[in-house]
Amino acid sequence: MRTAVRVTAAALLAATLAAATACAAGPEGGAPAGAVASASPALAPSAAGSPAAAPASASPARVPAALSFTGKTLDGTAFDAAALAGRPVVLWFWAPWCATCASQAWTVAEIAPAYRDTVPIVGVAGLGEQKAMKSFVTEFDLGGTTQIDDRTGALWRRFKVAEQSTFVVLDRTGRVVHRGFLDGEALTRQVETLARG
Repeated sequence: MRTAVRVTAAALLAATLAAATACAAGPEGGAPAGAVASASPALAPSAAGSPAAAPASASPARVPAALSFTGKTLDGTAFDAAALAGRPVVLWFWAPWCATCASQAWTVAEIAPAYRDTVPIVGVAGLGEQKAMKSFVTEFDLGGTTQIDDRTGALWRRFKVAEQSTFVVLDRTGRVVHRGFLDGEALTRQVETLARG
């Protein structure tokens, strides 16, 4: 029943948003890059209890350049991507007004908790106001998934993301193995494959 409600809500939202705007605009190249900072590869993982903290039993991994950044989540918590080193990571670049992003949000909300420790999915919210981003997270039950506030577009530029919804998938070494669109089934398969190692 919950899935049917989600599908109906997503379809209605998608139709409404699609009529209002298209989902093909990326951040402006000249936007200031103040919200997300590059970090030294030698940074230690975030403190325990942080959404990005590595499992306690894991030994510190070498931090690849792709994960050498810090920022803030939508709720204002400090985020250090170095804490994700040694695991495959999925970065999901979304905008709060994007119909495609809304349709993918249900899949992210469904699979992210199951793979939190093996293949973290991290949202990178951009191209909108913080209030709208927070509403999107609430509407689509994404509260249990780390969501970085990237209103300045710093991470979008860093990962060469030109449109939403875009998934950037990194393997355990930080190498980009996918950049682009993934529907729900393809995202689920990609995450399952990465989790198997």
